[in-house]
Amino acid sequence: MNKVNQVKEQIHRLKEQINHHNYRYHVLDSPEISDAEYDQLVCELKQLEEEYPYFLTPDSPTQRVGAAPVEAFGVVEHPYPLLSLGNAFSEKELANWYTRTLRMLDDEQVDLVCEHKIDGLAVALIYVDGKLVTGATRGDGFRGENITQNLRTIRSVPLSVSRDAPARFEVRGEVFLPVAGFHRLNQERAREGQPTFANPRNAAAGSVRQLNPRITARRPLDIYIYMLGYAEGKAVPDTHWDRLEYLKSLGFKVNPHNARFKSIKEVEDYYQRWINNRESLPYEADGVVVKVNSVTRQEQLGSVGHEPRWAIAYKFPAVEATTRLKEIAISVGRTGTLNPYAILEPVKVGGVTIKQAALHNEDDVRRKDIREGDWVTVRRAGEVIPEVVGPIVSKRIGKEKEYNLLEKIFDKKKGRPACPVCGAEVIRPEGEAMYYCINTACPAQVQHGIELFVARGVMDIRGIGESLSSTLLNEGFIHDVADLYSLKEKRDALMQLEKMGEKSVDNLLAAIEVSKNRSLARLILALGIRHVGGEMAQLLASEFEDLDDLKNSSSERLLEIEGVGPKIAESITKFFAQPENLKIMEKLRTAGVWPKRTPTEAAELPLAGMEFVITGRLEAFSREVAQERVKGLGGTAKDNVTRNTNYLVVGEDPGGGKLSRAGALGTRQLTEEEFLALLEEKRRQ
Repeated sequence: MNKVNQVKEQIHRLKEQINHHNYRYHVLDSPEISDAEYDQLVCELKQLEEEYPYFLTPDSPTQRVGAAPVEAFGVVEHPYPLLSLGNAFSEKELANWYTRTLRMLDDEQVDLVCEHKIDGLAVALIYVDGKLVTGATRGDGFRGENITQNLRTIRSVPLSVSRDAPARFEVRGEVFLPVAGFHRLNQERAREGQPTFANPRNAAAGSVRQLNPRITARRPLDIYIYMLGYAEGKAVPDTHWDRLEYLKSLGFKVNPHNARFKSIKEVEDYYQRWINNRESLPYEADGVVVKVNSVTRQEQLGSVGHEPRWAIAYKFPAVEATTRLKEIAISVGRTGTLNPYAILEPVKVGGVTIKQAALHNEDDVRRKDIREGDWVTVRRAGEVIPEVVGPIVSKRIGKEKEYNLLEKIFDKKKGRPACPVCGAEVIRPEGEAMYYCINTACPAQVQHGIELFVARGVMDIRGIGESLSSTLLNEGFIHDVADLYSLKEKRDALMQLEKMGEKSVDNLLAAIEVSKNRSLARLILALGIRHVGGEMAQLLASEFEDLDDLKNSSSERLLEIEGVGPKIAESITKFFAQPENLKIMEKLRTAGVWPKRTPTEAAELPLAGMEFVITGRLEAFSREVAQERVKGLGGTAKDNVTRNTNYLVVGEDPGGGKLSRAGALGTRQLTEEEFLALLEEKRRQ
């Protein structure tokens, strides 16, 4: 077997392995390998696809990171309408629906299937010959928006499925944002001065309807498939339950909490059980969907207006409560942000007593007009800190106090606002919504920084949680993240800590030692540089040799990287200008925590080393196809003109910004005809 065939076979094998592990992790919640081993598989596949770009296919697992921004959403006609559900708000209303159903079917009993009604966004996915070809929103039920590129970034959406699948079929599912991810997203938006999302559903809808799929890819979206829309070319099971099991066998993620029953009493018991346990769910659910199991009987029942007669949504009571806001206090975050939060008169929400709630930032408090002493509505979703939805203005008595953060933290002795933890100076950068403590050695910042450093998906040091990190800091074992790598010298002292026996200490030290082998991207993320998240860390790790290379880069060099804007470039240069951060880097280097960029050999192809940018509309094929042609011949295709750009391909109605930039840099411009001629010439070489 020649080398090309060997590479092709290896790529195929890697895709199968990665898809298998994606399914185990994202669908079954039962991973078989560690994150590091998974990362290694993806890295190996990426490297081969870079060396042999003609083997790169759209359904590759490496292509989930987001495609180029689409210029506008297209419209998808749904072959079969996506109907909305009628609602039942009481046991009596549910019983009435069931009675009507039996009367229309002239029967005494029907099997029923219950599913959680997840608060997300309904979508339809169409597969042809086992490949995902179209993904669309529900829209008006008959026509939806084409969001295929965005849905491809969701890891639990299969890009391809088993060969046992029908030749053409549609599945319908609910895209949602897990509650924990929703709160992280709102905290990030609040820090950046952006409007916060009202609930996970709005956040999910806003995420999948981004014009730039890269934004969608950065958000931790998930999906559960709730039905088979239609299938062509192969017989499928004739009950809804069996169809869900069939879809699960093809690789689709189906909610494990679905259940099948023979009586309406069992449905009511299921509903009550989840009212009592809904706070344990990782997603927001606002009810239970009850469906007739038999597809034949579903067809008999049909629909009325936009609602199917064979299904109904049995809605949960709202998980909200009212209480008095006693005080607005302040905590200090990992990057020094001063975060207001509400101290409440204790109130039970969903069976849990709530004493504190999130408030995001001062602008958000003022925008909602929340005052100390107000009666407020508190909302809780999932096992996270609840939030104050807003004040109940009608209950005000005139003694409520408007909130002013600077007054709260003003230090009379120092004559200025001061950090409530360490007393350092507080600033609010121009254009930002948050105030910051400028002291990077602030104990609160250091502890949050350690929690980020050791987290799963970052340096992944198991055994160090909030409690232990606080103890290590307070007892003087460590002063920053780099000190974690000197803990092996304090083994005996560690064993004297509460709940830290010999085995626990040895496991902790072993985990710290293993973390030395994490990738450069993970280490960059672990440093906690403002505005540098996981995707940006990956981008920087692909551009720079190591931390020294990143540290020594100028703002100009950073801004030449596609995806790096002025705010990120400034944040990176400021981070490496601080002596405290440089000391941490040196300690990491001494400890052997100094990963390098994984080297890749340049492909021996005719366009190797050449970079293309395309502007305007091409007649021969779409921009995406043109970019794939360039990559297939060894070149790279970027979205913005930089000093590294060799050619700007100019189509109809080109963008003025790219033309101006190319003119200023002296970049060679090609007409579409010249571009096609160049591709043909290189193809023949």
